[in-house]
Amino acid sequence: MRLFDIIPIRVVDLIEIGIVAYVLYKLYQLMRGTIAVQIFFGVLVLYLIQVLVTAADMTMLRVLFSSVSEVFVLAVIILFQPEIRRLLLLLGQNPLIRKFVTSPAQEEMLEEVTTAVTEMSKQHIGALIAFERSTGLRSYIETGAPIHAKVTRDLLITIFYSQNPLHDGAVIIRNRRIEAARCILPVSTNMRLSPHLGLRHRAAVGLTEQTDAFVIIVSEETGRISVAENGVLTSGLTGGELLSRLTQALYSHTPAEEQLEPLES
Repeated sequence: MRLFDIIPIRVVDLIEIGIVAYVLYKLYQLMRGTIAVQIFFGVLVLYLIQVLVTAADMTMLRVLFSSVSEVFVLAVIILFQPEIRRLLLLLGQNPLIRKFVTSPAQEEMLEEVTTAVTEMSKQHIGALIAFERSTGLRSYIETGAPIHAKVTRDLLITIFYSQNPLHDGAVIIRNRRIEAARCILPVSTNMRLSPHLGLRHRAAVGLTEQTDAFVIIVSEETGRISVAENGVLTSGLTGGELLSRLTQALYSHTPAEEQLEPLES
């Protein structure tokens, strides 16, 4: 007689085991090198003792552990509060979750950026705005002037106003905040790009060739709104189309499939 005949194992059981193992592994990664590891093993020892006491039917100890177990969950939450926060933060940053969850703060940031870009397009104010995704842009942020400010329509327009000393270069946005302005981005050497492209568009493509950043460009000459993603440049977007692309890029990380179009700087 085989073991599987005695203990039937379903596919859902294997999935459950995999999920539990993954969660425990992530918890270990979060707690590794901290005092929480010792606390965890202490709690685990107490739990094993409780199992043995219950199995041996030790009445007094069973009553004692039953009393302790009533506050056990609360004690675990208090003891592991920092690790639980880090785990929840890690889950919240997962692209699969962010695809279905957009907070009011995120929606506000998207609206502020779209409104600012649309206004700059009407006024022919050149702009270059890069959004950090999973690939860090710290090396590019450090080339610019620190801002560390909330993303607002007025601030973006002010930065790119032609008389502002910060208008040259790119603005980099990370976690819904403007980290820096006047940042230097790598210029693409792709021979497929139109020879009529200016430095802003080539820098946007260059950054997206080396990272997974999402970049918005406004042409100073034509006012056309363009976006660069995964080394692909798309032009002639309306405000609504920009909002859709921006939402998809930041909270779905769906690769761009549009074909390359010749643009003007």
